[in-house]
Amino acid sequence: MIALDIVPFLFFLLPVSVSAHGFVGSVTIDGQTYQGNIPGGTTNPSIIRQISTIDPVKGATDPSLNCGMNATLASDVANANPGSQILVGWVGGSTGDSKWPHNVGPIMHYMTQCSGPCSSFDSTNAEWFKISELGLETSDTWYQANLDVGEPANVTIPSNIEPGDYLLRSEVIALQLAVTVGGAEFYPACIQLSIGGSGTGAPQSSEVCQFPGCYNDTEAGIYTPNVSVNPLILYIYNPPITYTFPGPPVAGFVNGSSSSGSGSGSGSGTGSGSGSSSGSASASGTASSPAATGSSTPSAVFLMPDNSAHQHIFRIFTIILHFSLARR
Repeated sequence: MIALDIVPFLFFLLPVSVSAHGFVGSVTIDGQTYQGNIPGGTTNPSIIRQISTIDPVKGATDPSLNCGMNATLASDVANANPGSQILVGWVGGSTGDSKWPHNVGPIMHYMTQCSGPCSSFDSTNAEWFKISELGLETSDTWYQANLDVGEPANVTIPSNIEPGDYLLRSEVIALQLAVTVGGAEFYPACIQLSIGGSGTGAPQSSEVCQFPGCYNDTEAGIYTPNVSVNPLILYIYNPPITYTFPGPPVAGFVNGSSSSGSGSGSGSGTGSGSGSSSGSASASGTASSPAATGSSTPSAVFLMPDNSAHQHIFRIFTIILHFSLARR
């Protein structure tokens, strides 16, 4: 009866909402804010490609891994420059009126050059290169936790990038269910840009890949089975742990180490984010506070409780199971 005795307590762990997913509600480029559209809602002019639902992409072979769930072309393109500071306002809920609900997993940014205006560019076979990856901010928190308190994701356009039309792909991966193959939740979003300047930086062929194709469901960083459950602490990584970023490494030219034409290819590797800055951005019905991002260092980490509905439910059953087995 021990397990049954704790059932009343477990109801306090239930979330108040099951809409524990989200999307990009706004993007701020050098201080100018561009609003996105509600997923599946009315389509208004925007630089952010609209998705059909706030649900995550599940599985590394899903075509929606490209730009988000059933993403459609956006009508507008924003001007940017090498070195432009971009704040990506990730918000929660079906209308974006709550904060981002997850706090465990990496934030990564990719770019691909459009063949013509990005407002008409089909990115299905695009070749993407990584410009930033952020994992652990401290020994016990992830950069993604900043989104969970209302801050935007922050990325800098490479200072030496060659001019042209580009898609910026902002991606958050929630790892709270990644203890099983296929459990990772992918949240990609694509932003249409036209970048000026006179730079010559471009990725090498070994630094680009396609979505889907950049990841697989069993690679490190996507499948993280080294999570244990404690009925008091709940989720913790078994230390020591080193997080490996999925996909290709950050393109060499981003840090000034190379510049060459792009090509096809894929890979995997570890690395750090490409800098930090601060600012503010509005995000589809909710204001966000100054950004706080930067480079990360892999290390041991405690996984903070996640707010998603299925995570709470999973915890409930895990705790019940723990106490049931303890009786035997």
